[in-house]
Amino acid sequence: MTTSARITKLTPDSLDDDQRAVYDAVAGGRRAQGPQLFRLVDDEGGLEGPFNAFLLQPRLGLALQAVGSAVRYETSLSDRAREIAILVVSVHRDCAFEWYAHEAVGRHVGLTDGDLEALREHRYDAFGAVQETVVARSTHLLLEAGDLDDEAYGEAVEVLGVQQVFELLTLVGYYDTLALQLRVFRVPPPSV
Repeated sequence: MTTSARITKLTPDSLDDDQRAVYDAVAGGRRAQGPQLFRLVDDEGGLEGPFNAFLLQPRLGLALQAVGSAVRYETSLSDRAREIAILVVSVHRDCAFEWYAHEAVGRHVGLTDGDLEALREHRYDAFGAVQETVVARSTHLLLEAGDLDDEAYGEAVEVLGVQQVFELLTLVGYYDTLALQLRVFRVPPPSV
């Protein structure tokens, strides 16, 4: 077994049946389909990033895994808008693992070096698409204030619609939760 700074990284041969169900959902689920833009497992087969912690309480971990999969693959936000929101969370929470993983995904969906730099510098008006600017600004406000005031909410509903506002709120909450777990457990990005 290898360890991160605060929790033991579990290897596949050490898992009980409930933990194995979580492991299989992450390592063999939608995240594992298509191009591998970031590592899901290390060289010994242990789950990378937030996913190892999901094994600590498998029922909760399985539910978190399902929410994360739904946020990434079952929403109507564009791929770029989704990755912009995730990267805003990673910058705001100074979460190196989220940046590592979603910079790669962001590049895959068309974010440029300039886009990534704009996110690091909170220059959300740098995005040409109004939807992307509103997603970035709304995400930033949610993290700063924990709310959208009437003006920001009105703009978000006008540009995104109520359904996508709900999707964005859920996405921000999920990735903020992961950032908290990654920070407290001191989980670094893998050395690739």
